[in-house]
Amino acid sequence: MAEPRVMDIKDQPGFRSIAIICLLVLYVPVLILMIFSLNSGSLVTHWEGVTLGWYGSALLNEEFHAAAKNTLIISVTATIVSTICATLAAIGMTRVKPWRGLAAAFMVINLPLMVPEIITAVATLSFFALIAGAFGLNFGIGNLILAHTVFCIPFAYMPIRARLEDMDLTLEYAAADLYATPWNAFRRITLPLLVPGVMSGAALAFIVSFDDFTITQLVAGPGQTTLPLYIWNQIRRPMTPEINAISTILLMVSILFVSVSFLIARRRAK
Repeated sequence: MAEPRVMDIKDQPGFRSIAIICLLVLYVPVLILMIFSLNSGSLVTHWEGVTLGWYGSALLNEEFHAAAKNTLIISVTATIVSTICATLAAIGMTRVKPWRGLAAAFMVINLPLMVPEIITAVATLSFFALIAGAFGLNFGIGNLILAHTVFCIPFAYMPIRARLEDMDLTLEYAAADLYATPWNAFRRITLPLLVPGVMSGAALAFIVSFDDFTITQLVAGPGQTTLPLYIWNQIRRPMTPEINAISTILLMVSILFVSVSFLIARRRAK
């Protein structure tokens, strides 16, 4: 009896051409931006030579420093809090007996991934406006930290839960047979094995918070400019290659964290 033929999508007509076009559309604009960040001229589309001066100008720009400081405060705080919440949620949904509402809780945690971001942004703005109107409370930059924490939780939750589901439970059972308390079994067995998933989730949460524009644009108050908002404000003025240099710096940071997340996930898979 002949074995069933396995279809390889790479053998389908036009696959390679479509793949090449998609890669070009995705990465050629980024490549152009990086090249023109080295332009010695003051126009972003007219090449006049090579210089690193725009990078020096960007790194000495005080507005860029203030935006970077706000971004790091918000992203780091939101990453830490969202990762802790995601870890507790993942443990509570994988290391306990099935409980009523488990499926609903899973859906609620992952729902922000499927809701358009602009809807989340408007809802978050309305929530803070209601709190300010009813109780006179305005947490300042804390509003941004809280908003970022909430939408980062699903991104941190997914790799942590996947790691917990892939872990071999026999080690925890063996610890219990050796009279280890649940806390000691968690601290000495589960937690060390869970670290790659936690680090991968934290890296994803950080980069999502670092790059967010839509929610930040609606929730941010005066003086709470982050790097995406700073770039948005700059492109509405006559642009110079300095904005290309700033965008390239942010791109490098994003690539760094995505690479860290990928390497951690790859190590986890081994």
